[in-house]
Amino acid sequence: MSDTVAIIPARGGSKGIPRKNLVDVCGKPLIAWSILQARHARHIDSVWVTSDDDEILAVAESFGARPIRRPAEISGDQASSESAWLHALDAIEGQGVAVDLVVAMQATSPIRESSDLDGGLQTLREQSYDSLLSVAEVEDFFTWRIGADGGAESVNYDYRNRKRRQQIEKRYLENGSFYVFRPQQLRRDNNRLGGRIGLFVMGRHKMFQIDNPEDIELCAAVMRGFGLDRA
Repeated sequence: MSDTVAIIPARGGSKGIPRKNLVDVCGKPLIAWSILQARHARHIDSVWVTSDDDEILAVAESFGARPIRRPAEISGDQASSESAWLHALDAIEGQGVAVDLVVAMQATSPIRESSDLDGGLQTLREQSYDSLLSVAEVEDFFTWRIGADGGAESVNYDYRNRKRRQQIEKRYLENGSFYVFRPQQLRRDNNRLGGRIGLFVMGRHKMFQIDNPEDIELCAAVMRGFGLDRA
């Protein structure tokens, strides 16, 4: 039998928020929310946290994740998530686990439910996708930029011919909450996405993530407001 594993990268360093992965969010360390959501998912067999930090790994173990010590050379600001997942895959398979699918979760996106992870896996399997990413649907979303002359320019629509809401093509925002892929695809392309790519649409309130100090209370307020603070 092959397993579906959740892998959560969690570096010890963070410039925006010191010790970000351990900051308190609704009474638990930030990293704990992703671990508990993955553990409660029906279609995930095991949960792994990869980190260069002893305290993060100890906290992860206390919430039921299995630890992977990440080397310093792939733990800096410039290291890609792909490098962490590749190292983690080697470590997991080195322990005798035959991995079929990886659910790669972002620890800084605590606003999700185990049902989102199960839904993403079900969508990938039922639609025969090779990989999948979580998104939020964006409605009435018009983007602008500052042009070469310093004036504002519309980007994804013509402001001189504004369409009615019903005529706007559906667009989706990559929310970074989770990705699903197979080990062979990651190793072949060194990319989390490839082949036939699927989307799993999450609620718009689940698009927020913790990057700056003000995001901590914002995400906590959303979690409390939607009853997601009781995992």
